[in-house]
Amino acid sequence: MAITVEDGINKKSLADRASANRTLDTELEAISRLRDSVALTNLTAALDLMQSAPGRIIVTGMGKSGHIGNKIAASLASTGSPSFFVHPAEASHGDLGMITEDDVVIAISNSGESRELVDIINYCKRFDIKIIAITKNAESSLGKAATIVLELPKYEEACPLGLAPTSSTTATLVLGDILTVGLIERKGFSKEDFNLRHPGGKLGSILKRVGDLMHTGQDMPILDENSNMQAVLLEMTSKCLGCVGFINSKGDLTGMLTDGDLRRCLSSSILEEKAINLMTKNPKTVTKDMISAEALRIMHDKKITNMFVLEGTKPVGVIHIHDLLNNGVA
Repeated sequence: MAITVEDGINKKSLADRASANRTLDTELEAISRLRDSVALTNLTAALDLMQSAPGRIIVTGMGKSGHIGNKIAASLASTGSPSFFVHPAEASHGDLGMITEDDVVIAISNSGESRELVDIINYCKRFDIKIIAITKNAESSLGKAATIVLELPKYEEACPLGLAPTSSTTATLVLGDILTVGLIERKGFSKEDFNLRHPGGKLGSILKRVGDLMHTGQDMPILDENSNMQAVLLEMTSKCLGCVGFINSKGDLTGMLTDGDLRRCLSSSILEEKAINLMTKNPKTVTKDMISAEALRIMHDKKITNMFVLEGTKPVGVIHIHDLLNNGVA
């Protein structure tokens, strides 16, 4: 029987899927072994050292360990633990000066014998800078020099040659996440803290507060609750937000009307009415400190497109659903 192109594609697909499954199984086994490893036995001591350091958390490593170290440092820095990565080769040419006696160093080396780490290790020992070693060999040069060793368990690399760092880098990355999350929970790091460090991109949009996006001052459609409907129509048209809020003599928000409300109560005598007789009383409101994503959820749940923003009982702004969507909140 002739072998068709389709047969060849199916065989290639099956082979690729089998390879993917082997990689997943091998790396999952590495993570599984990490759960019960000696690394987690020393976890509390490592977190204590990181949390109590008066300076920064310096992460270092060579090659693939360095790439993982960069990610660990970035994760720590973005979640409230000042941290940065120092490349071992650059350290030997002046960057050792970036490490102070108040810092703690996380040094990553699968074998624990990376020659490029020697200068950093010697520098730390000379100035009594604490070292947390992440390595598979606690008896290595790095392990013996470290204050605390987070020893990775023994496992096979997913690479069929057993050479390319695969399972080892995955386990190291997960251990870095364990340290990061541990510090987040110890410090009570909040969404508000996270927002301060992520003002850009999708995360920054989601975590913006209502006060950052609301319309204020002359842009806010506000009238006295006894205004006539002609004034209401003019205010709603000029402010282009599809709503008007109403206040009493004390400046308290007492109600609001939307363009949809107007259509529903449209009649030949509407211009003779007063706003207080047609407005929706006690409308749904928010505060300017509310996270914008929460405001969007309320709008979806209540099927509304506008909400006034209050300080106490007084309006200080108005937020439209388009303000949220146009700023990437979803």
